[in-house]
Amino acid sequence: MTTYLHLAAAAGGGCLTPVRSLLSRCSSLHHLEQIHAHLTTNPLLSLAPLLHSLVRSAAAGGHLNYAGHLLQHFRPSSPIPWNFLIQAHSKFPSSRESIRLFRLMLALDSVSPDKYTYTFILTSCCREPSPLAGDASHAMALKSGFAFDLYVANSLVNMHSEFGRLYSAQRAFEEMPLKDSISWTNLIKGYAKQGKMDVARKLFDEMPHPKEVSWVILIAGYVNVGNYHDAVKLFNYMLQSSNDRPSEPVLVSVLSACTHIGALTQGRWIHAYIDKINLPMTVNITNALIDMYCKCGIIDSAKEVFGLALERDLLTWSCMISGLALHGRGDEALKAFHEMVAYGVQPDSIAVLGVLNGCSHCGLVDEGCSIFYRMSQSWGITPEIEHYGCLIDLLGRAGELQKALGIILKMPVEPDIIIWRSLLSACRNYRNVELGERILDQIVRLDLRKQGGGHLLVSNLYAAAGRWEKVDKLRCRIRDASEVQKPGWSCIEINGEVHEFVADDRLHHQIVDIRLKLNEVLREVAEKGGYVANTELVLFDLSEEDREQAVHLHSEKLAVSFGLMNMAAGCSIRIVKSLRICEDCHSAMKAVSYVFDREIVMRDRSRFHTFKEGRCSCMDYW
Repeated sequence: MTTYLHLAAAAGGGCLTPVRSLLSRCSSLHHLEQIHAHLTTNPLLSLAPLLHSLVRSAAAGGHLNYAGHLLQHFRPSSPIPWNFLIQAHSKFPSSRESIRLFRLMLALDSVSPDKYTYTFILTSCCREPSPLAGDASHAMALKSGFAFDLYVANSLVNMHSEFGRLYSAQRAFEEMPLKDSISWTNLIKGYAKQGKMDVARKLFDEMPHPKEVSWVILIAGYVNVGNYHDAVKLFNYMLQSSNDRPSEPVLVSVLSACTHIGALTQGRWIHAYIDKINLPMTVNITNALIDMYCKCGIIDSAKEVFGLALERDLLTWSCMISGLALHGRGDEALKAFHEMVAYGVQPDSIAVLGVLNGCSHCGLVDEGCSIFYRMSQSWGITPEIEHYGCLIDLLGRAGELQKALGIILKMPVEPDIIIWRSLLSACRNYRNVELGERILDQIVRLDLRKQGGGHLLVSNLYAAAGRWEKVDKLRCRIRDASEVQKPGWSCIEINGEVHEFVADDRLHHQIVDIRLKLNEVLREVAEKGGYVANTELVLFDLSEEDREQAVHLHSEKLAVSFGLMNMAAGCSIRIVKSLRICEDCHSAMKAVSYVFDREIVMRDRSRFHTFKEGRCSCMDYW
């Protein structure tokens, strides 16, 4: 280093190339300080022409305090070294230092921001809690004539989009004299982030040549708002119309969509496609595949992916543990959890929740309680309401109702409708009417507007008891609160296409034939399988005939009838349901599996149910 600097000095004051070359390859703060000292003390070398390179090397090496010291000491008249440091700070979560440097720059008469300065400062302003700094920067860019520069305008569109101000983002976009793929992508991202997918898709379709990142944003946007079918369709369209090979983010997003709607055929195809194009099996893709197979009911394929994984992170273990629990394999979930800890992977709240679910589904009371009480002691995890819910469910299934109630009353957080419903289900199974009535009183006292549809549980409980005056009062409370319950749905995949049904569905193109098939199925299971419609939990005070019709048209019954119509004999019927399966549909599925000799695999909100030969894997406790 020293010899090199002496050679540069011997070459004369005008020969700065050796020093610039040295700076471009220098990342150590010690070496940078050596060069700085040598330039300062050697009369044959001038620091001023090399200040840009010195600041750039310091910023690139992460020595931001040192670079800032250089700027504040020498205050160069060119914006270039200022831009280096503002850009470096713009990559950090906090925007404070970028804005401070920008303000210092504005206070100097010797230097003015250029288009790159505004590009970098607008990027930093996106991390501010409010758009005030961004608005001020926008105004200054307009005043200085840089607002319509391509790079600055792209940053303006992005900044306004990040703050959800789509009108301003759209206006900045429309005022651009030139647009590139980043311009379109920033605006599409803004609309997708706000859930305005129709506008985002319209912009995407108008985009001259969509880039891979635009596909990622739109597919992920569909997944985020729950438009899983559209996400899968767009992915297939991408494969047909684009030369871009799907990247990891695209594949992870579309696998997530397949997971939500149970699109097993599509998910398997994507897995085969990944292998075919030799895409690296990253940990994110591995996790997405494990989650997809688990939630599409193919737990053995999930275990195979897990076993072949070259890299596993905490989420990999959590997906596998939760998947095993979802399938009622509590012993395996517990074993995987202990293996994870033995490998030195520190569990988080999600991993613990998964293993507690597994213990709950399989009645592993001692093991589940042990893990719950070790959460804070061994792993520093504060139990959340979901963990308490698992513990209450575990104790309730084991018949330890008073112990479960005692834990609820001592919880550090207020119990929600799910906690009370879990204990109430246990009271029903163990026929503890007295405790059940006490719990019902607790549920009624809850603010039902904050309980995520809890009013339906209370209404159904009153309806089951024939207390219709209570139902009417509760309906008035619901109406006053303007609470709207989002309808549930059930999905079934036939020949690679996912079909979705809602209760009393009238929109499916085969709905007439499906209803005829459903009536035929219900007659047959009543005659041969002993099925009797359970109308106790119908919400409203209808006639018995109307109440029976209401439960017959639940979405999962329509889905299973559609499966019987379109799938060959002996094929398993796989259904994904967005809500908890009701008691009547549960009884109907058992009867269908017996009478029609079909395995029915259903994933509801809490677990998998495998109906076979008139029995369910949940042992009628869910």
